[in-house]
Amino acid sequence: MRILLIEDDKVLQSVVQQSLTDKGHRVDVAGDLSAAKYMWHVQCYDAVLLDLNLPSSDSQTAVPANGLHLLQERRHKGDKTPVLVLTARNRTDERIAGLDAGADDYLGKPFDLAEVDARLRALVRRSQGEDSTTQLAHLVLDRKGRRVLVHDQPLNLPAREFEVLSELMSPPGRTLSKKELSDKLSDFDEALVDNALETFISRLRKKILNSGATIRTLRGLGYLMEEERP
Repeated sequence: MRILLIEDDKVLQSVVQQSLTDKGHRVDVAGDLSAAKYMWHVQCYDAVLLDLNLPSSDSQTAVPANGLHLLQERRHKGDKTPVLVLTARNRTDERIAGLDAGADDYLGKPFDLAEVDARLRALVRRSQGEDSTTQLAHLVLDRKGRRVLVHDQPLNLPAREFEVLSELMSPPGRTLSKKELSDKLSDFDEALVDNALETFISRLRKKILNSGATIRTLRGLGYLMEEERP
């Protein structure tokens, strides 16, 4: 998944970004209102992790509810990106305000990093109408458990390869261009180059060779996940 983390606390930024990156996600970080507005406008995200108490980089005094205003603005423009709001644990009014503004879920601070990942994945599955498990021939992808099975045997994949396979199987039979895959798997400041993507695809093809599933290259169009033809 490609995630936008909107959080001004530098320590929390670093910890959450590293945790989600270790899970194989691509995480862009915005530390103030202006950066958040710009990044959310120019890039499509699978999910947004939003702190409501977001300062502004403008010369004016920061307003505590800037994150809430940003969320309202995006929803008014028809943006349906799943949003997980971070709130102070005892601020019930803040949680209610976030949900009323269009947030999909909230998480109180302090929080467990594993729960952040689990909630984000659940929101994305819900928004895309996906089950947590997808099967193609004898290949099974379990997003919730972050595991892959071939003929019921576990297939160990590095985080980046798992994310590539997850995108290709969301759902199978859908053609994804190199740009679409690159956007999903890149950081805001560093794109995944074609050679690296081709390397991931090549490795995956070898690892799923006996699964009955295959990754086809459609020249000029991208990649397609489908069952092997007899």
